[in-house]
Amino acid sequence: MNVFGIGLPEMALILVIALLVFGPKKLPEIGRSLGKAIRGFQDASKEFENEFKREAQQLEESVTMNAELEENKMANPTPTDKDKTQMNT
Repeated sequence: MNVFGIGLPEMALILVIALLVFGPKKLPEIGRSLGKAIRGFQDASKEFENEFKREAQQLEESVTMNAELEENKMANPTPTDKDKTQMNT
């Protein structure tokens, strides 16, 4: 088990030191607070990722639509002002 580059022996050592520093009564409260903070960070990260994907998709759709419009202009050119004046003469 390797979480954030910390193996099982290192995690056990950190837990023992935290138990000595904070005591057995305070440790569950600290764990809950840390868990809530991590969950909040994960939720914010997912929200950012979803927003980024949504914006990327909208941008891709916009680029595709512009490319299609350009293709249509090339396939069906409209008469320009110069062409119109030549038709009238």
